[in-house]
Amino acid sequence: MSIIQQIRERAAWLVFGLIAVSLIGFLLMDSSVSASRMGGSTSGDVGSVNGEKLDYPVFEKQIADQEDRYKNQGYSVNEMMQQNIREEVWKQFKEDAVLKTEYQKLGLEVSDKELNDMLVGANAVAEIKRAFTDPNTGIFDPQQAAAKINQLRSIYNGSRKSDQNYALAQNFFEQVLPQFIKLRLKEKYISLLSNSSYIPKWMIEKANADNSQVASVSYVNIPYQTIPDSSIKVSDEEIETYLNKHVDQYEQEESRSIRYVTFSAAPTAGDSSSIKQQVENLRQEFGTTTDMEGFLARNASEINYKDAYTPKSKITGPKKDSLILLPKGSLIGPYLDGPNFVMARILDIKTLPDSVKGRHVLVATVDLKTNQPKLDDTTAKKRIDSIKTLIDNGAKFDSVAFHLSDDEGTRLKGGDLGYFAQGQMVKEFNDFAFTGKVGEKKILKTQYGYHYVEIEDQKSFEPAYKISYFARKIEQSQETDENASGLASQFAGESRNQAAFDENAKKANLPKIPAEGIHPVDYSIPGLGLGRTLVRWIFDAKLGDVSESFAVGDKYVVAILTEINKKGTMPVSKARPIIEPIIRNQKKAAEITKKIGSATSLEAVASLSGQTVNKADSLVFSSPYIPNVGPEPKVVGYAFDKELSGQPISSPVGGNEGVFVLKVNQVSAKANYNGDIDQMRQSMLQSQESIIQRAATEALEKNAKIKDNRAKFL
Repeated sequence: MSIIQQIRERAAWLVFGLIAVSLIGFLLMDSSVSASRMGGSTSGDVGSVNGEKLDYPVFEKQIADQEDRYKNQGYSVNEMMQQNIREEVWKQFKEDAVLKTEYQKLGLEVSDKELNDMLVGANAVAEIKRAFTDPNTGIFDPQQAAAKINQLRSIYNGSRKSDQNYALAQNFFEQVLPQFIKLRLKEKYISLLSNSSYIPKWMIEKANADNSQVASVSYVNIPYQTIPDSSIKVSDEEIETYLNKHVDQYEQEESRSIRYVTFSAAPTAGDSSSIKQQVENLRQEFGTTTDMEGFLARNASEINYKDAYTPKSKITGPKKDSLILLPKGSLIGPYLDGPNFVMARILDIKTLPDSVKGRHVLVATVDLKTNQPKLDDTTAKKRIDSIKTLIDNGAKFDSVAFHLSDDEGTRLKGGDLGYFAQGQMVKEFNDFAFTGKVGEKKILKTQYGYHYVEIEDQKSFEPAYKISYFARKIEQSQETDENASGLASQFAGESRNQAAFDENAKKANLPKIPAEGIHPVDYSIPGLGLGRTLVRWIFDAKLGDVSESFAVGDKYVVAILTEINKKGTMPVSKARPIIEPIIRNQKKAAEITKKIGSATSLEAVASLSGQTVNKADSLVFSSPYIPNVGPEPKVVGYAFDKELSGQPISSPVGGNEGVFVLKVNQVSAKANYNGDIDQMRQSMLQSQESIIQRAATEALEKNAKIKDNRAKFL
């Protein structure tokens, strides 16, 4: 992590504090915060829920905001993450829309009084409490919060639109405040559902009694596999009848399936050799240059220059052991490291701590959120000199930092930066912290302003190396790429129907790889990876169409559309692989039952079926598992049937793995099983609440009118 990230993360406390407090201005201004301020749409909507539409510009803005949040946390937002973010935003929209309908039906709202309590009262939200709590006393300061409220309210109301904090105020009045209100409404709704749960005493006592019972049984298990599958035929009519009786279990989303062939455009051995030679040709200059940063930039290294030392224990890579044995100025390589050919040069070696604990006071010359100018250099320098004088004359460092530092994150902790590793701070900060001495203080100027820094501790000294790496990625040559592209284009041109596709794939010995369950909004193809362009073709194509050549990763792909599944109940052909085994086992159970006939003892059943009599001594009602057999809830349920007690045998029971015939030997209760009724009720209520929280929105969405148009915009 760079120092830029480090300071920005810490400064985020200031930003978040202002953000959170700005919400309170809601009480001091027009209380109508309209989501329409986020923008309107003239280009359609990406979907709707119960008639509420999500405009495309709003959808894109929410995605962009989410991406920015990830980037600010140091994540690299690649195409796969973008897809996940889009799914998150769409999922959140659906949840918000269905819950909004319920809130309106129930008359749920957050009153001004409640909002005031959330923001400045005894029940202030955690973020605001953290931002305005004195670290020395642990007491929340609503007066300080109120001062910030008035400042941001003035900015947001437009009288100070030129203020550099206007964007911050606008963002949080229009987005964060509604988010806080939304979260509180959801808490109320879930609480309302949860509090409607009731567990009567008789239910607890019944569960207690059931769970205390233990059954001992003898049984014969006739496995379904004793009858060959080939002897049992299941017709389409039987599949359809079963489907019609279990419609809810066999619903499907819109999807399509393809088969495809690939033509590799991955780097060849010749391409790899060529790249290695390119790196080798730069070896001499790499080993002698005095401008390493310029050399790496000029020659497009995959690894940028890092002006920092790495402790011996934290050096990584395939040549770690060789690197730590090299003297200053030496180099090794080219060598293979992942997708790159790499050279490494030891620029310097020092004995340094692996981490430093420090604290600082910051006088910022730029705004830590917008990076815009904030204070002129002369004024900032005078101010940091005054701060140094205060501390040098006996003022407590933490107290000065709390009242005067512009780094809100560390200000609340008396300027404490905690322990940080080599390379996590900007160069000026890093160099002083790791090369200075414990107890030393110094004024430093960085890109953020002036810092007065104290080194509080240094630990774990060891050799540290300043290493420069030059890396060049192994990529296919233009010739390799054009060859693969040409072969794929030729195949596509000669394979315009199913028969030609199959014949040409066979001639070229190309496997036809299936990819099933592709949805309209998918970005990737199962087994292939990211390929949004190909997904678009799939949903524009007709059954049996063959695609042109598509570049996907390091290969070219030609696909044929093999299946179209519309939203709704599965067709018989799609459901057959799932339902056929169920119906087949039902038919086998009927045959096994017929074979057993009117046998009146387990020994007779065993003789007729060619099986043995087994025994299970500790079946538990709450855990329907038969030792050496597996989960068999229906069979275990029969073991506790009071009507079977004293009977010679049960009727045949169709289980998961076969047909069972039981003889109940004994049903007894565990000693001292009874628990505390109130404790059990609380446990059961908590379990129900957890289920409600997970299932409430799912049930609402299932019954909502949802229209998904996202595929049009992807």
